[in-house]
Order: sequence, then structure tokens, then C-alpha cells
Amino acid sequence: MTGRFDRLSIASLSSLSAEDRAVGVAVGAVLVGALGLAVFNPLASDSATAETPARAASVAHVAGEPAHAERSAHKAGAPALSQVAEARREGFKVPPHRVKAKEVIKMAESQVGIREGKGGNTKFHKWYMSTPHAAETAKRDGGAVREYKGASWCNMFVSWVGAQVGAKDMGWDAYTVQHATWFKKEGRWGQKAKPGSVVFFDFKNGRSGGIDGIEHVGFVVKDNGNGTISTVEGNTGDAVKQKTRKKAQVVGYGYPDYSG
Repeated sequence: MTGRFDRLSIASLSSLSAEDRAVGVAVGAVLVGALGLAVFNPLASDSATAETPARAASVAHVAGEPAHAERSAHKAGAPALSQVAEARREGFKVPPHRVKAKEVIKMAESQVGIREGKGGNTKFHKWYMSTPHAAETAKRDGGAVREYKGASWCNMFVSWVGAQVGAKDMGWDAYTVQHATWFKKEGRWGQKAKPGSVVFFDFKNGRSGGIDGIEHVGFVVKDNGNGTISTVEGNTGDAVKQKTRKKAQVVGYGYPDYSG
């Protein structure tokens, strides 16, 4: 599928504002001449504690791609658009592209120690609620964007990390079940723990509980080779933490499109 940030050219760079042009230079190889970059698809869930169907319905959670995902940033006869500016409007720091798994892990680890503030809110809530996808997910689930405020946020954290580095095909959402379902539909779902993979947990039933039983999500740092994995997770004890988890608690793994 052709994404909204494909076919960035030198000509389009010349149309950027001074600020966007500076960012464009900083991400050089990512932005100049990049072809066929797929848009970052929405999906992800969140909850360090079990999330009931009622809770999922009361908070605007979502999955799938934006309704406007097929819109191209370059239409015949239309003026060139600022790729960086559009990425920012969509919630990305830079346009989505293939990054290395270690870049995602590094970004996730840089947030370790961040805790909830008043009302259980975090910068991850604030960011997610500011993106167009929050309105889309709220509409999908019959809720309102304001209902994300103070909601469980492990999947908002995963979504934020992916958007900060521009990770391709990571998906984003506020509901883990929908996020995992999206990975499976995209053929990016499996049972092997890989560095940078998005790991989904059912602490009571593990894999036997199936996707519908998922209650938490995080990132795999490494497979320890002893039946456990090292992870980075949001909304764990009301904070971002590094954890060691049993693989028996894992429902499955989602695999973003990494370059290595």
C-alpha cells in the first residue's frame, strides 16, 4: 500500500518551512528519495492490569488503519506538501520509515522511571489524545477522546515510542486486543520473542487465553534463553519499567517492519 509519506523529492524539500527543512536535513537519508514508505497504522492497547470488555467499551479504543490511509501526499497537479509537517499532524515526530529494532528499544528505555501524575495521567495520554487517531478510535468504539484521560496506558506508551522514532508498521491504539488483532491480520504476528517486537500478555492464561484475553503490552528487549524475556513496559506499577517476564504469560508477539 502506498503511504502518505512516499516519494519525497528534493523539490518537495524546497517547499518546507525553515524549521521543517532543518528537521529534514537531520533525518537526511530517511526523508530524501524515500520510496514506498507505508503509513504508520493505528493499533495498540493498554493495561498493566486486566482490562474487562466493559472497560474497553467505556474507553475509546481502536485498531486498523486511518480511514484516510490511502490518501497520497502527492496528488497530480497538487502543490508539494511538507512531509515533516504532515507527519507531525499525524502524531509522528518524523515520517514513518524502516528503523532498527535497537532504536525502538533505546527510545523505550529512555522513558524508564516516568510515573503517573495527578489523576493517573502521563505525557503518553496527552500525546495520544492530541493525535487524529484518538478521535478515530473514539468514534470507532462509541466513546469520546476525553475518556482516554487517566485510562490505562501501556498501549499508549507503545504507540508513543513508535511515533517518536517513526517505526513502520508498528500500529497504534489504546486497546491491546485491537492492536494484537491488527498485527495478526497484517501477517505480523507470531510466537518468537525478537528484540523490538511488541509483546502481548495474558498473565492468567498465557497463550491459551487467545488474543481476546490480552491484558497488557510492552516491548521485548531480549529473549533470555531460560524461559523468560527482558522487556520495557508502560503502566507497570504506574510507571515505565524494565521487567523480566515468563514466556508462559505471553499470548504472542507483533513484528514491526524493522531494517535490522
